[in-house]
Amino acid sequence: MEDVDVALVLAVDVSASVDYGEFALMVNGLARAFLDPDVIAAATGGPRGAVAVAALYWSDEQEVALPWQRIAGAAEGARVAEALEAAPRLPRPGATALGEGLAAALRLLAQCPARATRLVVDVSGDGASNRGRPPGPIRDVAFSGGATINGLAVLNEEPDLLEHYTREVIGGPGAFATDCADYADFAEAIGRKLVREMRGTVGTV
Repeated sequence: MEDVDVALVLAVDVSASVDYGEFALMVNGLARAFLDPDVIAAATGGPRGAVAVAALYWSDEQEVALPWQRIAGAAEGARVAEALEAAPRLPRPGATALGEGLAAALRLLAQCPARATRLVVDVSGDGASNRGRPPGPIRDVAFSGGATINGLAVLNEEPDLLEHYTREVIGGPGAFATDCADYADFAEAIGRKLVREMRGTVGTV
């Protein structure tokens, strides 16, 4: 794979708190994002004109939902959208093992076949970590390795989740956390988040 501006892992919560209707809204939102001209413009707007994207579904187990794909234009974005729509819901719904999900996302990030200027994990979910290793130490490992972890907290289950993400999950250069009220708002929120991650904008949303 040719060099890219950003290597980005989408680390997506599929624990038991995410029902199948919510999962469908979330996947549809992710797919729509990669059809959005603003997202494609952000993906192709850097010096190398491309990003690499992979997706990981996590609960208390983890599965790669989308292997590494290079996006250098709308056609590649459409292929990523199609692949996300077609990916099965694996692993089984389980506990919210956020630390384990982050660790798996970092392993996937290290396997990116392209050299990237920036390394980013985009984690989204609707609950605080309740099993396995806590996310804070994993976040610190990511930071020490030069990666950034950003968070999207879906507040339908836990209204104070953004605070947990800000305190325990995000870290690294330009790291940020944002939120949305529920999965009906996920598509708009993830689209804005992807644009910001691909452009490398620093600050808060």
